[in-house]
Amino acid sequence: MTKAAHLPTSVMLRYGIGQTGAQVFRDTPAALIPLFMTTMLGVPAWIAGLAVLLPKLWVIICDPLMGSLSDRWNARIGRAPFLLIGAILTSVSFTLLFWFSEFSSPMIGAAAVCLLFLLASTAFSAYSVPYLAIASELSPDPHERTKILAYRMIFTIVGVLIGVGLAQPVIFHFGGGAHGWRIMALGFGLICLLTMLVPALSLGKPSIGVAVEAPGIAAQLRMAWRAKPYVTITSVNFLLSVAQAVSYTVIGFVFIYAIGNVNMILPFVVTMSLGSMISQPIWLLLSRKYGKTPCFIGATVAWCLLTLTWLMVHPGGPVLVHLPLWGALSVQEAGVLLRGFIIGLTNAGFILLILSMMTDTIDQERRLTGQANEGVFSGIFSATEKLSFAIGPLIAGFVLSTAGFQSSTHGVIAQSQGAVTGILLLYSVIPAGIAMLAVIVFTRYPAILRRREEMV
Repeated sequence: MTKAAHLPTSVMLRYGIGQTGAQVFRDTPAALIPLFMTTMLGVPAWIAGLAVLLPKLWVIICDPLMGSLSDRWNARIGRAPFLLIGAILTSVSFTLLFWFSEFSSPMIGAAAVCLLFLLASTAFSAYSVPYLAIASELSPDPHERTKILAYRMIFTIVGVLIGVGLAQPVIFHFGGGAHGWRIMALGFGLICLLTMLVPALSLGKPSIGVAVEAPGIAAQLRMAWRAKPYVTITSVNFLLSVAQAVSYTVIGFVFIYAIGNVNMILPFVVTMSLGSMISQPIWLLLSRKYGKTPCFIGATVAWCLLTLTWLMVHPGGPVLVHLPLWGALSVQEAGVLLRGFIIGLTNAGFILLILSMMTDTIDQERRLTGQANEGVFSGIFSATEKLSFAIGPLIAGFVLSTAGFQSSTHGVIAQSQGAVTGILLLYSVIPAGIAMLAVIVFTRYPAILRRREEMV
């Protein structure tokens, strides 16, 4: 393969910034819908999990269809119109998702949230699938694509900082009730709109887009199934995303009930974001020098080992040091911040590398078949990822209900020790076990990739 020219930094920045709003939409509902439903609407935890699952089941169909549709229109109008419409509708539907908190019964509330999330997920599909496909089209060089995704990862971190780190502090700052939820929803919806519009309005058509129409959806799905390296990477990403989704679902519960200090969420996410940003050039260097495969395995295994240590957290503890502008920092709180930094280092590594390897498999199939399948391949990848973020809350809801977690219609209430233990298991042992299963599946990838490459 001839070496591709370097993309201008401005292109990578304009592409990457769209991930800020996309990440806010991805993370905030994942982290807060179960909390919103159980503490504001009085919905039992297991029903809250089902309310998230049903829209995600629709996405399994919607994402590949949206990808196929964007493939078929790509040669004529590009993918920008999908991004434009998706950005606007995603932002509006996100705001509505947390706007209503008074219903005649918890079941009516659960049904309303389920319907709103279905509409929001459809709108997000119109944006996220073509957006991911563009990453495979911006450059034919695998290391250049890793660099593109590193820029995207920086804005992913910004989205996590906003969507996970600021959401609950904003809600509690404005009273913790319906007013707080509405302020958060309105502000975050505006952030989604402004950032997601940037690539929609500024990128145009990528330089290496295939200039022929893609085949129909059925033919594209058959091509995807025959692309075994792609299938393997998608399966690995699905398992990793389930592990992360389980953790995301209970992060608010962990800081409220297990750590006993919801104000630690923002410092935790800040240190995690700092670790992620620092690690980007490191992972780029390591993947070039040692290869993406060993770096991915190392990052994932390290994340699993660290995740297990959350079993040891508890409220309070002795003071470690007094800091300016902070006050007393306990040993437990220092441990939380240290975990956040290391999680940022490892999490950023395996997310960056799995996405980079996914674009490698798409590029391989494009060279092998000569077909424009970026959209449907990205759609399948995106659908499995979104499905995982439905399975995560479902697992969490089942475990929380089994552990005795009690729902409420008037905010946070005290929980039993069994419920707190269930929360910690969902933030440690369960996600670590699922992620290790992903590593086992991934060990097949290098050999499968080599066999497929021999056919090119």
